[in-house]
Amino acid sequence: MTAAIDIMNYAPLIAPGLSGPEFQYDEFQIMITTTFKAMVRDGKVTTMWGNVIPADGKVEADPTLDVEGAIAKMDAAGYDVAVLACMKMWSADRHHKMIIDWPEEVAAEAVAKAGDRFVGGVGYNPFRIDDSLRRVETFVRDHGFRYVYVHPMTFGVAPNDRRMYPLYAKCTELGVPVGFQVGHSAEVLPSEVGRPMYVDEVAREFPDLKINMSHTGWPWTAEFCSTIWRHPNVYGDISAYFPSTLDPELIQFMDRQGRNKILFGTNGLDMARVKEDFESLPLKDSTKERVLRHNALEFLGL
Repeated sequence: MTAAIDIMNYAPLIAPGLSGPEFQYDEFQIMITTTFKAMVRDGKVTTMWGNVIPADGKVEADPTLDVEGAIAKMDAAGYDVAVLACMKMWSADRHHKMIIDWPEEVAAEAVAKAGDRFVGGVGYNPFRIDDSLRRVETFVRDHGFRYVYVHPMTFGVAPNDRRMYPLYAKCTELGVPVGFQVGHSAEVLPSEVGRPMYVDEVAREFPDLKINMSHTGWPWTAEFCSTIWRHPNVYGDISAYFPSTLDPELIQFMDRQGRNKILFGTNGLDMARVKEDFESLPLKDSTKERVLRHNALEFLGL
């Protein structure tokens, strides 16, 4: 069986206690009554990394590392590499402040301890451009991070917004790929800015920058496939969904035009279940190997 690369996991994989405080905010409170309702059991929330918190999210973030536990989980589920994205999320409509700000320093410790198993992913805040660019440079040059992940829709910002362009220039200079969510937001946050077609302009203006459109682009699946197909530097991952629930158009595209461009990821969902679900898809074996592993090797330059 092919050892998988999880292109889309997060810092709580190696420090589960980082996740939890975000559930105090309205966006997450609404989410656990709608799109993520299954996370609630007996009045408590089980985060995607297994820690149980009160449904109101009244907990403090805990950056304690459990690198060994993360590696054991990966080994049991058949993964040899996982990206640790340090996501930044802003409350675009309600609170106008950060609701997630996972620190790169925590991921850097895991990379230092087990750099063959983890890829550091720097976050980016388009409202704090200078500070963010300094952190991108520091963690790429000094700590060996190989990826930058952005969640622009929470800021109400599209991929082709002018506030994203300094990041693209910096990533091109450093030779690291960039990824960001496209498609709708599971939280009650701006979604229209997540249309994959907004990436068209970026791909044309930064042809040397590798771009990952994360989370399938649904409900704009055709735009997602079209943008990947047309641009040599654009990839897309299928994280945040169990593969058997993917749009049939995307599954067909993955086995044909997109077989060298689709990346595999979990978004923190159960790693074993996501991989098993993917392996059950009616895809060519060669496609499964490309998507589970080889496309990510090429995308990340591993």
